Amino acid sequence: MTRSGSAIDAATGAEGSRPRILYLSFYFPPSRASGVFRARATANHLAAAGWDVTALAAPREFFTHYLRGAVDETLEATVDPRVRIERPPMDMRHWETDLSKFGAFRANFPIVADKVHMAVRNRIFPEPYLGWMPGVFRTALRLHRERRIDLVLATGNPFVSFAAARTLGRLFRVPYVVDYRDAWTINQFTEELSVPEGGRAMKWEAKVLRDAAEIVFVNDGMRRWHAERYPYAADRMQVVPNGWEPELLGTPEYAVADPDRPLRFAYLGTVTSYLPLDVLFDGWRRARQHPLLAGAELNIHGHLGFFPASVPPLLGRIEEEREAGVRYRGAFAKAEAAAVYAQTDALVFCVPGAKYVTSGKVFEYMASGKPVVSVHEPEIAAAEVLDGYPLWFAGSRLDADSVAHSFVEAAKAARDLDRGTFEAALRHAQTYTRDATLSPWEARLRRLAEGSR
Repeated sequence: MTRSGSAIDAATGAEGSRPRILYLSFYFPPSRASGVFRARATANHLAAAGWDVTALAAPREFFTHYLRGAVDETLEATVDPRVRIERPPMDMRHWETDLSKFGAFRANFPIVADKVHMAVRNRIFPEPYLGWMPGVFRTALRLHRERRIDLVLATGNPFVSFAAARTLGRLFRVPYVVDYRDAWTINQFTEELSVPEGGRAMKWEAKVLRDAAEIVFVNDGMRRWHAERYPYAADRMQVVPNGWEPELLGTPEYAVADPDRPLRFAYLGTVTSYLPLDVLFDGWRRARQHPLLAGAELNIHGHLGFFPASVPPLLGRIEEEREAGVRYRGAFAKAEAAAVYAQTDALVFCVPGAKYVTSGKVFEYMASGKPVVSVHEPEIAAAEVLDGYPLWFAGSRLDADSVAHSFVEAAKAARDLDRGTFEAALRHAQTYTRDATLSPWEARLRRLAEGSR
């Protein structure tokens, strides 16, 4: 799909007066991947600030067919109409399972063909998304011929977009910026390297960071790790936190939990095997013995993993806790998020335990003005965001007793919530709206684009 803001251009001034940015964002609406919210917000913010924004995204069929409907149509409807979206074609070989679409060599010698293909791919760039690059380059060249691109911005993953940004920046002689919404060469959940030391991915990362005009991370822990590994690029590294969207969530109304029914706790977000589910459920069972939590529910809203194979084991684990009032309520569209928050009395922030993890969901949690129970290691990056939120309940360690205590304290807060505390919670959340987190970055990007021009 391609969209143009030509009608709006006419209303806001000459097209050539606006800085032009090429945004390499593989996961873009209608994708429902967790990082898509940052991509959507970035494109929308830049368009609203007067940029000419073109986003290069994955083909729609990658999400609708190859990932079996991993889409959220309601989220796509919230993309600013001034954002032009181009979807270059892509080699789907890595995901293709239809034998009729295999070539003769692969159909007859699949193991050999795949080994040869992987060897060639890894010599160029060690990522299955490399097949997106030919279309990206052709599309970018066409766009640049139409009107000069002033700045290239890439968000990862996939990180082949970073390599593409470097190539296009050098070709067009314009600056490029990379946005690490995820880590490339370190597993942010285990804090261990995810690629071979000194391997091709490491070499690519070193080149990308050496030449980038700016390198952006979602939290300071990630920035510090990369600054230590690549000190020559440290002065160009910045933090742009995630945030929440008032236009999607609205402003919640002050309300105390209904005294005539048991409390409703909820987890909202994707459930993965990385989550400390055993500690969560053990702590929940202990907390439920307290009179304040008698009959209380723990509702889980969201997708189970990122791929179909993840669903059965995760659903089975949740169903084991049914007698303890744990219920899986299914996935929800972004447009439905505000209603889910409204029917909940307190929220459960359960994330993997690593100091490089923030999670985008924490910002929405605070914007609800509800009590938040932390179920994670105490020193993760998200704790820096929650610090100062008056309805945050977290233990000094990740174990069942600490989690149970936090549940009980949150239950008290939900029953006794006063307007002053509620409003203080919302004031804290206001510092993390997307406009608040993205505006300083937009100003820096504008200076880079103007220097390029």
